[in-house]
Amino acid sequence: MNLTIQAGLRKSLAMLALSLLAFTSLHAVSAPQKPELRVGFVPGPYIDEFKIGVQPELEKKGYKIRYYEFSTGLEANSAVFKGDIDANVMQHSVFLKSYNDRNKTDLVGIVQVPTPPMGLYSKKHRSLDGLKKGFTVAVPNDPVNLQRALWILQRLGWIRIKENANPVDVTELDVVENKVGLKLVLLENAQGPRALDDADFAAIQGNFAIFAKLKLSEAFLLEDMTPAYINVLAVKKTRQSDQYARDIVEAYRSDTFQNAIRADRFYDGFRLPDYFKK
Repeated sequence: MNLTIQAGLRKSLAMLALSLLAFTSLHAVSAPQKPELRVGFVPGPYIDEFKIGVQPELEKKGYKIRYYEFSTGLEANSAVFKGDIDANVMQHSVFLKSYNDRNKTDLVGIVQVPTPPMGLYSKKHRSLDGLKKGFTVAVPNDPVNLQRALWILQRLGWIRIKENANPVDVTELDVVENKVGLKLVLLENAQGPRALDDADFAAIQGNFAIFAKLKLSEAFLLEDMTPAYINVLAVKKTRQSDQYARDIVEAYRSDTFQNAIRADRFYDGFRLPDYFKK
């Protein structure tokens, strides 16, 4: 092989190497990054549920998860609506509808999650017998959850309330008979556990009770939770068909998630969604 041919061959090989290097570099730059899901929570058990059973399934599909914690559900819903996060887990569908109606938003629940029921707790009493007239009961001050608390007190036979088809209209004035002379103390939902230091009793939403280390078995009475009050994962309506939303639903419905919940006695007493295998 003469020198001219050898020089041409070396030049061709060098150009091929440079082309391969350029292609590799371009491919590395243009390769899609793993999608990141931003999910919001308020104090309670839902973030742990997500971490032990949903996150592993999503990671198998290449997702990275970023967690956001909010003090109130109003903040968490606003973040989803504004697009600051992709989803949140902290509310039942009755509350979600009420929020949408008040704020002209379009959030939707796309999958139910295991939910601890509201219950009646006390630090001052070990029995419901011998209560003196005028004892205090702390209850949520938002209409939807106030109604749930009043239902508990009615089941105990302490009060009678009028039928109110619209939960957002419920107030303490719906108590039409106070059989034991109790006094209602209306507080923000999250303040329920703290109210136990002062009030005789408190009707506490399940997630806040769990966050305060209260056991469901310690409640004098737990609500008879209907499906409408099982919490949901919420997204914007315009995004409910997006791939990430479908993947989250699939992860919740997976055997991985269901087995993780059933294997942990912490979740005993939680209301499980209907997709859980019997």
